[in-house]
Amino acid sequence: MSEPTITSAADAPSGNRYDRMEWAGAFGDLGTLIPFVAAYIGVLKMDPFGVLFAFGAAMLVSGLYYRTPFPVQPMKAIGAVAALQAVQTAIVTPAAVYSAALVTGIAWLFLGLTGLASRLAKMVPPAVVIGIVFGLGFGFMLQGIRMMQSDWLIAVIGGSGTLLLMGNRKIPAMFVLLAFGAAVGMVQNPALLDALAQTGIAFHTPTFALSELSWNQFFVGAVLLALPQLPLTLGNAVIAIKEENNRLFPQRCVSEGGVSISTGIMNLFSATVGGVPMCHGAGGMAGHIAFGARTGGSVVILGGVLLVLAFFFSDSVDLLFKLFPLAILGVILFLTGAQLALGSSTFPAERGARAVVLLTAALCMWNVGAGFVVGIVLHQLLQRGWLRL
Repeated sequence: MSEPTITSAADAPSGNRYDRMEWAGAFGDLGTLIPFVAAYIGVLKMDPFGVLFAFGAAMLVSGLYYRTPFPVQPMKAIGAVAALQAVQTAIVTPAAVYSAALVTGIAWLFLGLTGLASRLAKMVPPAVVIGIVFGLGFGFMLQGIRMMQSDWLIAVIGGSGTLLLMGNRKIPAMFVLLAFGAAVGMVQNPALLDALAQTGIAFHTPTFALSELSWNQFFVGAVLLALPQLPLTLGNAVIAIKEENNRLFPQRCVSEGGVSISTGIMNLFSATVGGVPMCHGAGGMAGHIAFGARTGGSVVILGGVLLVLAFFFSDSVDLLFKLFPLAILGVILFLTGAQLALGSSTFPAERGARAVVLLTAALCMWNVGAGFVVGIVLHQLLQRGWLRL
């Protein structure tokens, strides 16, 4: 899995590219995007147009502004809690998800504009940052393995072929993997093709999603969904993505405050058009890069594809996502995790710091927020001599 070898301003791409490798890299984040979007649409019965329109517009702006494979992803904790609660208690409605995006947007815009996001980030030791990125990588790999268990034969064939093509600039690995997955999906479930053929094309337009938001739905979205996500977002989608972007693209450095403001703006927009809470997750950048992306063109391409789906094919997007077997999405997620873990900074030499990295990473495989907090506590205990490892 090759990474950009950008060592000087002269080596950096002067702008976005839209070649076949950028097209291939554009779909490197489908392993997380499709399952969460499918859950929002299928379980919570959210309007597909609003979800896809918000993602597409945010990706388009992100790719054009940052000019690196700077991702836009669903907030995973919110997505998981929303889907689970919708099944178990039915108290989470689409309006509650809109309110979660609204509260998330206000919170991160405030943290970014006041400088608090940068101050909080500076309090996080390097060992904890390395642990977060390392743990996210392994967490993605484990989740990918779970998804591949749905059909090991398909996963092995798809994964082996993809590994052989990784880095091949003539035959992009992602195109081959997606074509293989679509072919398998059509063979395994031919009824999907008939259903897709019957849906047709219908033009959709945005609507204001907050007009019918009640105080009860606002409370559910804020307390149950948005607030528990904040530490996870700080660790993964502010600190980790800043470190990952600046390590790979030093000519296009970002700051924690800038990422926070970006997160706030896109979530406020998402709330108004019927979208879901979004972030700039570090795993998304790893996914884009693993399959060939080197500029923001990949994110612009994916955003454009989602906008086309939103405006013309919203009625059939759920069926379209089902065309790709879970095992193929697992392969994408596994390779994304491997790319992220391999890119982690060098382990510190000091034994105590290495312990912080490993313990933080282990917890981040379960919950990034918990790993983030425990890592900081362990670091402080070691610094004060209250703990010896």
